Amino acid sequence: MTAYSLFPFADYWWFYGLFTLGVLGLLALDLGVFHREAHEVKVKEATFWSVAWISLAMLFCWGLWQYSHWKFPQDPRLLAAGMTAAAAAQLADQTALEFLTGFVIEKALSVDNIFIFVLVFSFFSIPAKYQHRVLFFGILGALFFRIIFISIGSALMQWHWVIWLFGGFLVLTGIKILFAPEKPIDPEKNPVIRLLRRVIPVTPQLEGDKFFVRKSGILHATPLLVVLVFIEISDIIFAVDSVPAIFAVTKEPLIVFTSNVFAILGLRALFFLLAGVMHKFWALKYGLGVILIFVGLKMVWLNDAFGGKFPIVWSLGIIAGILLTSVAYSLTFRKSPDPIPAPVQV
Repeated sequence: MTAYSLFPFADYWWFYGLFTLGVLGLLALDLGVFHREAHEVKVKEATFWSVAWISLAMLFCWGLWQYSHWKFPQDPRLLAAGMTAAAAAQLADQTALEFLTGFVIEKALSVDNIFIFVLVFSFFSIPAKYQHRVLFFGILGALFFRIIFISIGSALMQWHWVIWLFGGFLVLTGIKILFAPEKPIDPEKNPVIRLLRRVIPVTPQLEGDKFFVRKSGILHATPLLVVLVFIEISDIIFAVDSVPAIFAVTKEPLIVFTSNVFAILGLRALFFLLAGVMHKFWALKYGLGVILIFVGLKMVWLNDAFGGKFPIVWSLGIIAGILLTSVAYSLTFRKSPDPIPAPVQV
């Protein structure tokens, strides 16, 4: 373990820039070419894109592993610290595993977002062919807010008391998921949605795939914009959990940033793949609560108990085991799906 960043921003600013441009290029290709025409995303298409995004993340993980094995043995700071070639290779392996574990955590926690998406789209009666467009712009906003949260988190993690604060928050959040009664979601009562309606008039019905329309010279928002705003609010709330969770695995901002981005990029495809069967995985929510408790305990106790770093292989195995157990339990002990909220007129 090192006392400094292995990928300092001052040395890797160019990578952050190229990575961000590459992600924006992929998103532009996605919307401008593959989804130019609004259409319902079927399971086959969603499966293809899910595999594509996950494969891209694994390719990046492999590239990070290869680069780390090349870079670390000749890093002047590691050499000055007396690190041997064998220790540098072990550090490179750990770096790749940290990315993989962070990606799995973010992917798992994003399942909660999918529950919200299903309910909100049903609540506002958004046709399937327009849902991809809403999620596309929702992901753009999510990337923007994650960059802000990660930047703030990287700065705050320099103080040990912040680590305890984040860890305690994650433990309490996990306990709340496990034991607190679940409250029904009602976007109509959301203060931001109410404020939006006061700022700009909202049309009572959809206007194709448009977020804004002009009627009688007056700019109106459409229900699609209302849904987009609610999805952005939901992601900000979930980011409060997910960003501290990955800092329990790694302190490297580059790994936190890239694993978050790859998890978010595949969120749309995962939604269309699982939306129709989410009710079958009812126990997954409790598994996510256990994962939050575990990563919180890593921050406040386990890392210190294991000499500053809880073994990353153990972390990955525990998290994967919790997820698989939750899925298996859900499929073994079926539960009646919760009623879908009645659609409303915006």
